[in-house]
Amino acid sequence: MSAVFASLIPTFLIIATGWLCRSTGFVSEQQWSGLERVTYVIFFPALIIDTLSRADLTTVPVLGVGGALVGAILTMAVLVLALRPLLERRCGIDGPSFTSIFQGATRWNTFVGLAVAGSLFGQRGIALIAVAIAAMVPLLNLLAFYVFIRFAGQPRQSPWAILRSFVTNPFIWSCAVGLALNLLAPPLPKPLAAYIDVIGRAALAAGLLIVGAGLDIRRLASPGLPHALSAALKLVLLPLTAWAYAGSVGVSGSDMTVTVIAASVPSASASYVLARQMGGNAGLMAEILTLQTLLALVSMPLLISLLG
Repeated sequence: MSAVFASLIPTFLIIATGWLCRSTGFVSEQQWSGLERVTYVIFFPALIIDTLSRADLTTVPVLGVGGALVGAILTMAVLVLALRPLLERRCGIDGPSFTSIFQGATRWNTFVGLAVAGSLFGQRGIALIAVAIAAMVPLLNLLAFYVFIRFAGQPRQSPWAILRSFVTNPFIWSCAVGLALNLLAPPLPKPLAAYIDVIGRAALAAGLLIVGAGLDIRRLASPGLPHALSAALKLVLLPLTAWAYAGSVGVSGSDMTVTVIAASVPSASASYVLARQMGGNAGLMAEILTLQTLLALVSMPLLISLLG
């Protein structure tokens, strides 16, 4: 599984570069805040629009792969929410820290999924990851939004305010735009397509640098229950659940392998940006992301070999 290592090792090195820039003071606090905002509002949406608008969705099992991933995400979300009272009562895990466990157990790193699936299966792999993006990104952002409102101490909002925040979420509207361009519109003019492509490419490096900047390496040296729990749920249980759902609806071959890839990648670097924006435990989120990326160097090749 050289393709897995080829995508994960650079990811981890970019995180380390962000930590080095922050720890040495090379990049100031104000500069990191501006980069976070640009990444969240511009870079990530451009990547989603570019991927979805160009994917050939007519040749892949959209319902099978997308349905299996949605089912796995919902199953994991219910499980983690059910564990919330126990984690608070027995382990003293507060609301902001719980949001990091929830995101760590459910969200996925689109960049790693694209790199691995594209390396193994070319355009078909990319098209299948586009299906995963369309199926998972809106659902995951809706679930994360609920968890932050409920557990991170965010002020209560009216139903209209919640709906408005959901619709204006950059990850939500970018999925809608990407699918609309794919299904309804002719190909974009080359200069505009190139513009979106270049901006989208910036999302990978910027997002991972931000994760590294938020890392407290001293706490990572002694991971606790939140780190272990989120890693076990995300890197082991979620892929197994997606594999079981996909097999039950007849997904097989390379389509099954990409389903396992989408479910087994470490959590998304956008999780850290969202934690910073909405009052979560951003430090814990950065530690979970880095630990999962390191562990995925072992877990992903094993799962792809056993389940794919």
